[in-house]
Amino acid sequence: MAQQYLSCHYNESMGFFYNNSGQKDEWDKTQLILVQVVGSLFCFFILAANSLVIAAVITNRKFHFPFYYLLSNLAASDFLAGIAYVYLMFNTGNVSRTLSVTHYFVRQGLLDVSLSASLANLLVIALERYISVLNWKVHSNLTKRRVTLLIFAVWTISIIMGAVPSLGWNCICSLDTCSQLAPLFSRSYLVFWSISNLVVFIVMVVVYTRIFLYVKRKTATLSKHTNSSVNRKKTPIKLIKTVMVVIGAFVICWTPGLVVLLMDGVDCRSCEVMKAKRVLLLLAVANSVMNPCIYSYKDEEMWKTIKSLLCCICTNRRLKRSLQSTTRSLNSGPDTGNSQPSSEETKNDEQELCNK
Repeated sequence: MAQQYLSCHYNESMGFFYNNSGQKDEWDKTQLILVQVVGSLFCFFILAANSLVIAAVITNRKFHFPFYYLLSNLAASDFLAGIAYVYLMFNTGNVSRTLSVTHYFVRQGLLDVSLSASLANLLVIALERYISVLNWKVHSNLTKRRVTLLIFAVWTISIIMGAVPSLGWNCICSLDTCSQLAPLFSRSYLVFWSISNLVVFIVMVVVYTRIFLYVKRKTATLSKHTNSSVNRKKTPIKLIKTVMVVIGAFVICWTPGLVVLLMDGVDCRSCEVMKAKRVLLLLAVANSVMNPCIYSYKDEEMWKTIKSLLCCICTNRRLKRSLQSTTRSLNSGPDTGNSQPSSEETKNDEQELCNK
């Protein structure tokens, strides 16, 4: 058993596997610092923006419907992606060669779980939209219990998918099957991963295209039989447009990466897949940046709620500073006769600003 453990290279650092795969994608110090600084700013936006989307769904009762619960779960997967990108950026370059096998699996596992969660969420949202369209309602009749079970299933499947390489589908014991882009992953796993995700992409695009065309035909038919045009805010088409934009951005940002992974999986040495590595990472980060912007732009109520939350955050900070200033004034010297506003009055004034 001990000899098998040693032959499987579990005790080697990642530098051993990078050398085995022939990967020479090195970063100079200036490039690495620039990537970490700019990437950190993008990741901060991803974490903050998706936190606001989740908070908006929680605080606004108008969003207490299955679609928005699932949308907030999609935001949660983007939030996890932000954490994964931060971990990746500060464990890349020369540092990546010093990582242990376990740390590398953690780094890649976070990325895989976030991608799987995003993809699974989009599929579940497709199911919810399909049900709502069949009933011609803005929101489906899925109960909170079923939505909770769907969310639980999404994360269970995502965690399992992210853990598959560390559970055995890797090349630690067969170095000749290692890939270039992910030197611990078997090429067969990359083929499975990329093809399965590309198939899901195609299925989603087909399903949403059929749903969208059905809704447009239904809307046109209803408009002919009514004296006034159909109120689009009371039909499923508005939310479907939002989801289709999200899916479009997801497919555009992730399809090139999956195609490159497939090329690496089939051992295409002439494809020079390493040249596309940094661009693919940039596209992945861009997708998580775009999603909260799409929610806000396509949904007026979401944007109003987010602005209200930001207003409340700023108001609470002003309130805290005002209370501190009032406390210092009351504690400093004798009373000069100038009336100071009470903390309760200040609190009420700031609360009025927050509610506007």
